[in-house]
Formats: sequence, C-alpha cells, structure tokens
Amino acid sequence: MDPTPAGDTTAEPQASAPAAESPAASQFRDRFESLLPSIQREWPEVARSTLEATRGSFDTVVEVIARQTGRTSDGVKQQLLELVQVTGDQAHHLADSLRPLEEQLEQLLDDLNASLRPRIEKPVRERPLMALGIAAGVGVLVGLLLASGRRSA
Repeated sequence: MDPTPAGDTTAEPQASAPAAESPAASQFRDRFESLLPSIQREWPEVARSTLEATRGSFDTVVEVIARQTGRTSDGVKQQLLELVQVTGDQAHHLADSLRPLEEQLEQLLDDLNASLRPRIEKPVRERPLMALGIAAGVGVLVGLLLASGRRSA
C-alpha cells in the first residue's frame, strides 16, 4: 500500500529513472568544473558556491542564473550552449595543435633511447662491479645530503 495519500502533491518525488539528458546538457555536466570560471566571468553576480550546488545540472544552472540576474531562461540557455560550443572547439583545436608536438617528442625519445642506451649499457656490461660501486656511492651521497637537510630544518 502506498503511504502517500492519492491527492497529496507535497511529498517528495520518488526516485525513478532519470530523464534523458540532451547531448548538450550531458556535455555541460561533463565539462562543468572547467566551465565554472567562464560562467563566473559572464555572470559575476552569481556566487560560485551557488553554481557548485547545482552539481552541473544544465537546467538548474539556467534557472539559478536567470533568477539571480533577471535574464530570461531562454537567453541564459542559449549563452551557456554557446559557451559549451566555444570551449569544445577550443579544446579540439588545442588537441589538434598538440598532436604534432606529441609525435615529435615520441620520435625524439625513440632516437635518444636508440643512441644513448648502447653507450650506457656497454660500460656497465664490461665493468659491472664498478658500475654497482658508483651507483652505491651516489646513493650514499644523496642520502647524506637529504639527512643533513632534515637535521637543519
């Protein structure tokens, strides 16, 4: 039996399957943290804590901004959608511009590995005890330096 009387509309709604979000609203929720500074620049009269309390719900953010700024919900919604679009375009542009640099860095690391590794491995293979002694000596020196730094603090 349902504990809520048939005509009672004051009871909290029961948890049900969430309404399907639009792709823009989903994108907004995913990027909400990174959009907060831009939202605050656009609407400085809305407190950051108020925006954070919305937990990235697109419709709730629209309502909060419209209520606190006196602007229409449709106008706020359109501005937020443009903001999401602009930041998305900027992120794609940045990723596209970084891709050649990433490939160049990978190539440089491969070249460095190919040229430096044999130069390091050869002396270690020829004189393993000397390499081990040098490594132990460097470790002791670093340990002494770190220990003396802690004593003086």
